[in-house]
Amino acid sequence: MKAIRTFTVRPVLAESIAALDTLAANWRWSWSRATHALFESMDPAVWAKVGENPARMLGALGQERLDALARDDAFVDRVTEEADRLEAYLTQPRWFQRVQGPKPEHIAYFSPEFGVDGSLPQYSGGLGILAGDHLKSCSDLGVPLTGIGLFYRAGYFRQSIGDDGWQRESYPLLDPHGLGLTLLRDEAGTPVEVSLDITGGRVLHARIWVADIGRVPLLLLDSETPSNTEEMRRVTDRLYGGGGEHRLLQEALLGIGGVRALRAWCRVTSRPEADVYHTNEGHAGLQGIERMSELITHDGLTFDEALAQVRASTVFTTHTPVPAGIDRFPKDLIADYLTAGVVSGIDPQRALALGLESWPGGDPSVFNMAVLGLHLGQHANGVSLLHGEVSRGMFGQLWPGVDTDEVPITSITNGVHPPTWLHPALKGLSERAFGDAHVETHDWTDVARVSDRELWDTRSTMKGELVDEARGRTGLAGVLDPEALTIGFARRVPTYKRLTLMLRDPERLTRILTDPEHPVQIIVAGKSHPADDSGKQMIQELVRFSRDPKVRGRIVFLPDYDISLAKTLFPGCDVWLNNPIRPLEASGTSGMKAALNGALNLSILDGWWDEWFDGQNGWAIPTADTAGSDDERDDAEASALYDLIEHQLVPKFFDRTDGVPSEWLGMVRHTMKVLGQKATSDRMVREYVARLYTPASEHATELRADDFALARELAAYTEHVRAAWPSVHIASVDGSGIAQQAAAGDVLEVRAAVALDGLSAADVAVQLVCGTTDAEDAITGERSIVPLTPSGDAVDGLTIFTGTVPLAVTGPFGYTVRVVPTHPQLVSDVELGLVTYAS
Repeated sequence: MKAIRTFTVRPVLAESIAALDTLAANWRWSWSRATHALFESMDPAVWAKVGENPARMLGALGQERLDALARDDAFVDRVTEEADRLEAYLTQPRWFQRVQGPKPEHIAYFSPEFGVDGSLPQYSGGLGILAGDHLKSCSDLGVPLTGIGLFYRAGYFRQSIGDDGWQRESYPLLDPHGLGLTLLRDEAGTPVEVSLDITGGRVLHARIWVADIGRVPLLLLDSETPSNTEEMRRVTDRLYGGGGEHRLLQEALLGIGGVRALRAWCRVTSRPEADVYHTNEGHAGLQGIERMSELITHDGLTFDEALAQVRASTVFTTHTPVPAGIDRFPKDLIADYLTAGVVSGIDPQRALALGLESWPGGDPSVFNMAVLGLHLGQHANGVSLLHGEVSRGMFGQLWPGVDTDEVPITSITNGVHPPTWLHPALKGLSERAFGDAHVETHDWTDVARVSDRELWDTRSTMKGELVDEARGRTGLAGVLDPEALTIGFARRVPTYKRLTLMLRDPERLTRILTDPEHPVQIIVAGKSHPADDSGKQMIQELVRFSRDPKVRGRIVFLPDYDISLAKTLFPGCDVWLNNPIRPLEASGTSGMKAALNGALNLSILDGWWDEWFDGQNGWAIPTADTAGSDDERDDAEASALYDLIEHQLVPKFFDRTDGVPSEWLGMVRHTMKVLGQKATSDRMVREYVARLYTPASEHATELRADDFALARELAAYTEHVRAAWPSVHIASVDGSGIAQQAAAGDVLEVRAAVALDGLSAADVAVQLVCGTTDAEDAITGERSIVPLTPSGDAVDGLTIFTGTVPLAVTGPFGYTVRVVPTHPQLVSDVELGLVTYAS
């Protein structure tokens, strides 16, 4: 007999241990070693059974056991100590509170998924894990941020592998009460709901669950509410579980409903309204349309004025260099929603234009959520240096006439949250050697603090745990060898990540894996999207190979990859493998997590590895960029992978002195020291605060002041410049001051006559762009941009601009002159996509 509804019955806690409720309700326990250990000590077997979730633990222990713990003085003292630590963590000033000068008051962070802990499966892969680490570091640093997402009743999916090697999906339902979430309620105790009027006279309602991620609240909107029809209740059923209108409903709820939920949260808690809005990928792009609606209907701004205000306060982060990874909807579907009054006061056609692929070669029948994000976000970034470069090329058509390197998309390289991902054994070694478990300040190359034997034994302990986990998951007692060189590979399984590249030459791989003197083994995990049969076929191919008797026990596939498995997998591997098709890996933070635990990376130079590989922290797989076909490229890169394993990794790993590979450990120490300073989400968040959040806050505050005076001015300026720009041209450019043979130290004097046709000299910047040139006379490499100044009023419609530049470089040199709009509230010379060059 199946229950029609399930829920968790919470026990009554004695006053002496009542603080357990507070500790369980704050997800800081997921990265606090001491709090985690406190709950585990209550009953280790039950703790494992409930998925290491404190709220579930309190519901599963039983009243009798809890009453006994309440009488245990030592346990009561631990509870009190942990409660005091949490209170201090939540209230004492942290890094952000010590930052001097202007800074944001409140940041709203929108994401379709959040990977906080394995027991809260609201994530599918790297995007969600990054979002979870972002929240945790904001909490640790004291950054006043609120996360906004959706609560998916079935999360993503649980994965199993059939006898045929094919991925199977299941969707167990989640009880939010049993997870440690609380409903947002108003002053009267009534659950707060937000509502969206959508097409066909339908209304979508959502309640708001709150998860406290340390100091950071995470608001999760849930359509499973009695106010909804059965159809609307299914909107938040699964993460990425549907397409078409179902997906659009989720994104409308996330963006539009998310803003309304944020407003309700601020009202109920008296928290100040957000002054910065960060959209983590394009899924929440409609939040900007909703905020424009507020400014138009409540503050009397025009469409352009509202757009200027919203752009100033919005940060947009793109995470994919793969066009297929961007949400795109039929234009007519979006138009139906905009005209149906989902947001009020908005001109539907103008709002629609913000997301259309209207450039030459684009698809004007498609509404692109990344394009919407870039049009609504004045501050935009990719997630590694290489990804920033790729993104500027990918989206450059939004800024016609602008050279790719000037497209206003910067980059902030992702990082990971060390307290979450550092293995307890390594934390213990760190605390013994350095006094704490921090990684950013420790010098792991100091052999006086940490000997090779200590480090090797710790790494061996971590690998032993992984071998035990693999044996438990596979049901094979003898699988894997704790002494073998262990290579890990785990991630989502789209085709570009090339899960099966390692199988390119099965015979050679078999020889590597079965070498009797130098054993090598590979542990693989990953999920394919339920609708991606190509990814599922790759998993099937890998699983079938692993079941071949020749390699059985040397290569294994571990099903149901999630945060819980990752916490054992990353630390237990000696080497972390990543072999995407370059440059399709935006960042790829799994290798960072492995590196912080002392694993060496073996990777294609893509994502963060392209930026931070230094020859001592692992190995770079050469990229076959000049290959004539995909097969030729894959063959060449797989061969290079095998060569590196056979001729570099294996000899170095098995070269031992007294049982310890000192040269290998030298690379491990270097990796932990150098990447421990770089590859952290604390570093990442500090960059976001300095480079994006603070400028966005300042711009938004300036535009909002005096009844949006600057927003109105900027909108009027933009409209005026766009109207006049087709007639702006450079009539002539004269250069002087240079002898027939130019020499270093000469001074170039430039005089440009510019027709502004209705614009003033103050409306534009006339610039001399110069630098070294190539055989086609293109200015390459680092360029200099020198402002030219007006020398007087216009004569016969031409304004003269002049300037000088000393010749400081030798070799081929060239220059040109261009005109761009200029305004104090534009963050880039080319932000408006209006550039006129001298012909």
